[in-house]
Amino acid sequence: MSSTTAGDGGPGGAVVVTGASRGIGAAMAGDGGRAGAVVVTGASRGIGAAMAIELARRGWTVACLSRSGEMPGDLRDRDGVSAHVCDVTDEAALSRVFAAVAEAAGGIAGLVNNAGIHRQTPSVQLSRDELDAVLNVNTVGPVLACREVHPHLVATGGGLIVNIGSFWDRLGVPRTVAYCASKAALGAVTRCLAVEWAADGITVVDVAPGYISTDMNRDYLASDSGRGRLARVPSGRAGEPEEVAAFVAGLFDGPVGYLTGSTIYMDGGLGISV
Repeated sequence: MSSTTAGDGGPGGAVVVTGASRGIGAAMAGDGGRAGAVVVTGASRGIGAAMAIELARRGWTVACLSRSGEMPGDLRDRDGVSAHVCDVTDEAALSRVFAAVAEAAGGIAGLVNNAGIHRQTPSVQLSRDELDAVLNVNTVGPVLACREVHPHLVATGGGLIVNIGSFWDRLGVPRTVAYCASKAALGAVTRCLAVEWAADGITVVDVAPGYISTDMNRDYLASDSGRGRLARVPSGRAGEPEEVAAFVAGLFDGPVGYLTGSTIYMDGGLGISV
């Protein structure tokens, strides 16, 4: 596993770690290596793949979870990176994978809850099955993953959980009641766990991206409707997966404990513009 030190692709000079008595700070101390793995759900493509790649680039051991078990292409031949088939709504599968990752990596330093699905359906036509599917993956799954990772983080003195939300968590968007509700609920989950687990040395934050140019929505963003939405973004463009990845990976470079419970919007200023 590589690490970023002077003369190793990182900035020149010494790396100074503050707050290194426990948790992520402790993981960064010593010889500059990274202690324990970061688990990323929904890591086979899009923002999840970008985060896994960036975390590995910074020297973290990374466990990539997805329903397909596919490894992001740039990581297939990289040491310290593993891929696992895992449905985040399957409690038993989460328990098995987390235990296996902790044993192989010597512990778990953090979790990124990125797995999610999106459906657009008029609310009067929204079926119970579709509602359950969105809420189960986007909200219940992260709760289950947080619960399963908790003892592993406690065992290493604390750690970081990053929930990937959406700037739609505070908006009223037609035909997306299930998705918007699921992401608003994820923000509430973040706040509750941040307060409940602070004494365990666990930081929990919610990163809420805006319009991001991924394979899933690139065609939409290029359409007339998509261009109209982007025209209202103060920065005048969609974000890139690598921008979200760099920010999230930077959180793991912490310490960021005093940020706990926060929702950080990465939407190009759209949510605050008038």
